Amino acid sequence: MSYDQPYPHAGVQLNHTAVYASDRYLSAEFIAAILGLKVGAPFGPFLPVDLGNGVTLDYYEKRDEAIQSQHYAFLVPDEQFDAVIARLEVVGVTYYADPGHTDPGRVNNLFGGRGAYFDDPDGHNMEVMTRPYARP
Repeated sequence: MSYDQPYPHAGVQLNHTAVYASDRYLSAEFIAAILGLKVGAPFGPFLPVDLGNGVTLDYYEKRDEAIQSQHYAFLVPDEQFDAVIARLEVVGVTYYADPGHTDPGRVNNLFGGRGAYFDDPDGHNMEVMTRPYARP
């Protein structure tokens, strides 16, 4: 493959990504419960959560070093957004209108939709939104 030729990226899709966790069961069960999903069967060292669009979060336990916080954004149907927020409230997780977590207990209205940010058990900054970001 030559790097000076255009890359045919039209068919490229994300299939899975590894999410580091200090306890893969706790973290996978947490995000599955909040998003209304199910945790799959272990696959080697991974514990998968299928997002329903062909992408899987593969939780990988990493106990020997600190977990570096990452950001994961989930597009949820508008009619399911309130249920996600309610599940956060039931388990006592604070959600925020902004990624910096300075506006607690509120949602945003970006791009004509609604969104919120919250931390998972390892401090990953999770986002739920009903409309994708408008990109230039």
